[in-house]
Amino acid sequence: MSYVDGFVLAVPKDKLDDYKALARKAGEVWREHGALAYVEALGDDVPYGELTSFPRAVQAKDDEIVVFSWIVYPSREARDAVNAKVMEDERLKGDMNDMPFDGKRMIYGGFRPFLEL
Repeated sequence: MSYVDGFVLAVPKDKLDDYKALARKAGEVWREHGALAYVEALGDDVPYGELTSFPRAVQAKDDEIVVFSWIVYPSREARDAVNAKVMEDERLKGDMNDMPFDGKRMIYGGFRPFLEL
């Protein structure tokens, strides 16, 4: 069964084009190094909940859009190997130091699927 890295973050609307360009480049790099899929999705129906929600989780401001993304790998071991290669890839070095969003508010983690249909 596969392995999934998931991410939720808030991107300023005026930096959305920069984020999309970075995501496209990052997706190409991750796929080249062995990721099976790389998906970036913009919040379309993500209401601000009373107790918890995607916008609350990343402290999204009025001028930001919530992004939900995930990367699929063949296994946890493959994920660790792919990520090690990605972190050394020169194509992303400069971009990772100048992100078009606040990385401190990004939520991320690795997940072991228990069901794939």
